[in-house]
Amino acid sequence: MTTPALFPLLFSPLAIGPVTIANRIVSSGHDTVMAEGGLVSDQLVAYHRVRAEGGVGLIVAQVAGVHESARYTSHMLMATDDSCVEGYRQLVSAVHAHGTKLFGQLFHPGREVLDLEGGVRRVCLAPSSVPNERGRVIPRAMTLSEIGEVIDGYASAAKRLISAGLDGVEIVASHGYLPSQFLNPLVNLRDDRYGGSTPNRRRFLLEVLTAVRAAVPNTAVGLRISLDERDPSGLAESEALDVLRLIGDAGLVDYVSVTTGTSATLAGSDHIAPDASFASGYVAPLSRRVRDVVNVPVMLAGRINQPQDAERFLSEGSADACVMTRALIADPMMPRRALAGELEDIRACVGCNQACIGHFQLGVAISCIQHPETGRELLYPNLRASTTARRVLVVGGGPGGLKAAAVLSSLGHHVDLYEKDAHLGGQVALAQLIPGREEFGGVTTNLAREARRSGVTVHLSHEFNAVDVVNERADLVVIATGAVAYVPVIERMGDPVVVDAHDVLIGGVLPVGRVLVVDFASDWVGAGVARLLRARGHQVTLSVNTAAPGEALQQYVRDQQLRDLAKDRVEVLALTRLFGVDDDTAYLEHVLSGERILISPISALVTAGWRRPYSDLANELDALEVPYVALGDCLAPRTVEEAVLEALTFARRFAAGKG
Repeated sequence: MTTPALFPLLFSPLAIGPVTIANRIVSSGHDTVMAEGGLVSDQLVAYHRVRAEGGVGLIVAQVAGVHESARYTSHMLMATDDSCVEGYRQLVSAVHAHGTKLFGQLFHPGREVLDLEGGVRRVCLAPSSVPNERGRVIPRAMTLSEIGEVIDGYASAAKRLISAGLDGVEIVASHGYLPSQFLNPLVNLRDDRYGGSTPNRRRFLLEVLTAVRAAVPNTAVGLRISLDERDPSGLAESEALDVLRLIGDAGLVDYVSVTTGTSATLAGSDHIAPDASFASGYVAPLSRRVRDVVNVPVMLAGRINQPQDAERFLSEGSADACVMTRALIADPMMPRRALAGELEDIRACVGCNQACIGHFQLGVAISCIQHPETGRELLYPNLRASTTARRVLVVGGGPGGLKAAAVLSSLGHHVDLYEKDAHLGGQVALAQLIPGREEFGGVTTNLAREARRSGVTVHLSHEFNAVDVVNERADLVVIATGAVAYVPVIERMGDPVVVDAHDVLIGGVLPVGRVLVVDFASDWVGAGVARLLRARGHQVTLSVNTAAPGEALQQYVRDQQLRDLAKDRVEVLALTRLFGVDDDTAYLEHVLSGERILISPISALVTAGWRRPYSDLANELDALEVPYVALGDCLAPRTVEEAVLEALTFARRFAAGKG
């Protein structure tokens, strides 16, 4: 089916001031941790080149600091001197070659500084000395001369970007950053010309926009802003709408990019990269209100991961373009696949946040658990198919096995994949049963589609032993048999009911009464099972050996988990360790003080989190001296990300004759 019938609005051109983009799919500014020394790197160019090849209409490059005090991380871009220009020129060349337009973000965080400088805290500037709750930053109030320097910095940075050939610039006033701090009467406590009255609080942003307009005439200029910062101390929605109306009437911007939330608080920051607990396009009611007060194109953000959803928001009048950043991280070819009507081949983002914003917060280049090629474009260029096809046997249909099979088959080998269960997915099949993680099953859907599309023959309900492997006479055997539950060694007295989380997830019924869930890993499983049992009517206590549940998860995901545990009235015991259980009592100890804690009465104990490698087949092949390669959890239990990356790395090395 042709795209005009499927997505008539999404793939129509859009005029943004003097610039026209070919379609309405936008990759918004997002820090990739790919800058080097504050400059555009070859890796950053390669990253955006692939997305341009995939057909995105507009790329907005990540934030560039406009003043030395704007360094909110140690790995951001800076546009404070002419050394930045050459890197941007290379980026422009790579993106324009595929018909994609390129804008750049102009940025100052104010008090929203995220990391240390050489291990020590920075001096942060803001309109007033009002602390930041999330980062625990106490800024210094800017002097008038510093305000002037920063405003000039926006203008000079804009000039540099446009001189490099970019098509436009975007001022970042979203998520509680510096322009928003000036607008917010709870953060801006000044009594000079930049504070106090509403017109004075607006002065900074208006002067920034005016200076940028003057510096780069005949260039697209946009504004990114949060409508509703999702926190009592945030910028009010009415304040944002009023200033947008003023800016629109003055003709200071050519578009508005609408988001929500603030970096200043835990709850507000969760909207920077909303996880799977948020509905697709949940910000649409806010962008519609912006469209009512401005007469320029409005871009909508908010976890839009499928072209069908984007088309719907456009047709409903919620926006003129849709921000689909993480969708493009998961599948850079998404626009081209949608254009060709190949919807089943789109690798949809599942909102896990692990390798995208999660990597950013760890200070490493962003990627995707489903598509580890993202962020490694230079490391994994396209390979030619092998001229000598070999027969490959893959045992295990979880993420690692599926990815290895898909890559090997795509590179010209004959691949058979065998899975002992009646379905693919391994641990993912269980993970999708956890409340709030239902979308995670898309990982299996996407990888299975990738495998079948590349020509892998899949066999279900077929458990292999070592003799079967030998009889197959394959040129390569890949074992990806995953992991099984780890049963902790604890003292047991009487006949207590002790079950693994797996049994609860597949519907196992527990005795009526209070259930203790002991979470050894502080990830998804323990908290998810606790909520599931609450929904089934049990009183639930969750014991974790960390300071809080979910410490292994990315912050925004963990926040939603903690929110849901609180709403569901699950009792949480932090920093506790299980050492024994009897018929109606669990025996815990505080991991730091050693204090003994008795939980009684309980009707059942559920253990969650730890797993051990399922390496039986590997051990059998070792005994027979049959060569094989093991991947993923059967080596050591970790996450989908490690399994898929190991599979990709090995498959490419093998295809290149190095495996």
